[in-house]
Amino acid sequence: MRKVLLPTLIIIAASLLVIRIFYLQVIDDSFKLKSENNAIKIKYDYPERGYIYDRFGKLLVANQSSYDIMVIPRDIKEDLNVTEFCQLLNITKEDYYKRIEKAKVYSPRLPSVFLSQLNKSEFAAFQEKIRKYEGFYFQKRSLRDYEVDYGANIFGFITQVNERQIAKNPYYNSGDLIGKQGVEESYEEILRGIKGVKYIQKDKYNREIGSYKDGKYDTIAVQGEDITLTIDAELQKYGEELMINKRGGIVALEPKSGEILALVTAPSYDPGILVGRQRSKNYTLLYHDSIAKPLYDRGLLAEYPPGSPFKILTGLVALQEGVIDENFSVSCHHGFSYARGRFMRCHCSGGQLQLHRAIYQSCNSYFATSYMRTINKYTKPAAAVDVWSNHLKTFGLGEFMGYDLPTGKRGKIPTSKTYKRMYPNGGWRSTAIVSNAIGQGEVVMTPIQLANMMATVANQGYYYTPHIIKKIEGKKIDDKFTTKHTTSIDKKYFPPIISGLFDVYNMGTASRLKVEGIDICGKTGTAENYTKINGVRTKLKDHSIFVAFAPKDNPKIAIAIMIENGGFGATIAGPIASLMIEKYLKKKISRTDLETRVLNISLRSEYAKLGGMKEAEAIESTPKDSVLKAKIVTPKTPTPKTEPTKTAVDTTKKN
Repeated sequence: MRKVLLPTLIIIAASLLVIRIFYLQVIDDSFKLKSENNAIKIKYDYPERGYIYDRFGKLLVANQSSYDIMVIPRDIKEDLNVTEFCQLLNITKEDYYKRIEKAKVYSPRLPSVFLSQLNKSEFAAFQEKIRKYEGFYFQKRSLRDYEVDYGANIFGFITQVNERQIAKNPYYNSGDLIGKQGVEESYEEILRGIKGVKYIQKDKYNREIGSYKDGKYDTIAVQGEDITLTIDAELQKYGEELMINKRGGIVALEPKSGEILALVTAPSYDPGILVGRQRSKNYTLLYHDSIAKPLYDRGLLAEYPPGSPFKILTGLVALQEGVIDENFSVSCHHGFSYARGRFMRCHCSGGQLQLHRAIYQSCNSYFATSYMRTINKYTKPAAAVDVWSNHLKTFGLGEFMGYDLPTGKRGKIPTSKTYKRMYPNGGWRSTAIVSNAIGQGEVVMTPIQLANMMATVANQGYYYTPHIIKKIEGKKIDDKFTTKHTTSIDKKYFPPIISGLFDVYNMGTASRLKVEGIDICGKTGTAENYTKINGVRTKLKDHSIFVAFAPKDNPKIAIAIMIENGGFGATIAGPIASLMIEKYLKKKISRTDLETRVLNISLRSEYAKLGGMKEAEAIESTPKDSVLKAKIVTPKTPTPKTEPTKTAVDTTKKN
């Protein structure tokens, strides 16, 4: 057996080697193509990116023609008139030499982008004289053409790939465009399409003499796939208008599917300013605006104490753990006294409260008691906190939610480990962490988590992972967006909570926010807001929070609103919730009094305290103008918009 083993291994290895050589030399001659690279010029044909539509088929993002000036450094003639060349392209000599050096670093023999995203007018002037400038040629590309001036945080933008991305993915070459942020990044591979490639034979004088091998290796560009978003464009636009001169986020979901109906962050900007030759300057201005932070998606990234809306979960967990029932009552004297002489203030009307009234009057005393009973049910507080925490995690809290946008935060739901770090010597009890009961303490959530919480309550115990993709042309969306997630709370405990939320609008903290003909269930919230100013912990105006869903029976929308420094929940966030719900369900607004009030509210003076009035003056949170309205660079010659080329697709989708 041993005598046969070695010869067998040698024969097998030799056979594999012969097969591989045969494949490379006879079947696959792409390596031959690469070996002849010095005599071949590669031209790419860039496809159109896929179009983007809203849930009703409204075209949101199309394409427009653009041109890049490409350069092959070694082909540039020494007698090139640099002065004339720079004047033609409206650049400085310093900029010219800087770009040439950058191209040489990439490769003296390979093409790279010298100047990108020229519009038709700019390109026309260069095209007339291009023959004078050997080493330079133009590459036609397709840029985004935004049909709307809102939703920048949803779309993201297109930018040039960097060296790290090129090294990571061989699909991209220097100067190629790639989606960044929003759906442009999440669905890049679907939207980008497939580049076409043409191989051109050159002679010994570097002149083009025709297709290499009669086009044997050439490929045709394949257009990107169209995608349909779950977004209601009109609701998105309206939400951004309501957030003028405010900071915060709005997230609206369809409870039965997890589809994102609106994802608003404020301040925002017109997505069109990140297209064309001025995009880099404009992006730099947006990026360095440390006051307004327009590139920071507050709906997905901002973590806030949830405040009183968290009482919904406190009540559900207490019901599930059997420490309270609907008839359990607490006596409130506008405050809940507990150990060590500390005191939790309460703004309800006081008296003896059961679960129903405790919800619609938002009684701190009731939910603090319920929380402590939950923790005290177990001998060890650490074990109790983990039981409580595990219930909350089944609502998608304290973890990344898995939605199809490239950014997000976990939020925070404390566990026993949290308090072991805070109290290394032990000895802590329910009284030390009771602030969790009312959404303060160590609990923080993002607006999308708050919205998902309300969708789960609306569904009486289940939710679908929030997502922004509704349909991909010719493809199926990810199964995880149609997978039901069920909480650890029995369905029977949701109706009493929902009944209390319904009366928040009838006789509670949102009674002045009712909308005729719509049964809304909601909860106001006011979260304490501390920050450091000049190194000193300073209390600022509270955050205004509101969560809701409607209608009460067969809910069609769940929503969360967070307004930084907005004050009481019913002051700004509550009216916005009512208006957004009515806009979605009725497509019109009857509460014009609320609309007028919200549009006229400006919190710029509050934000001025954070960065100084001079910086705050720059805040211009409008749907049509950038947050850096006075500084944003717009082209001297506006880029002409072209009609969408996919007319057949466009027509059918609009219908």
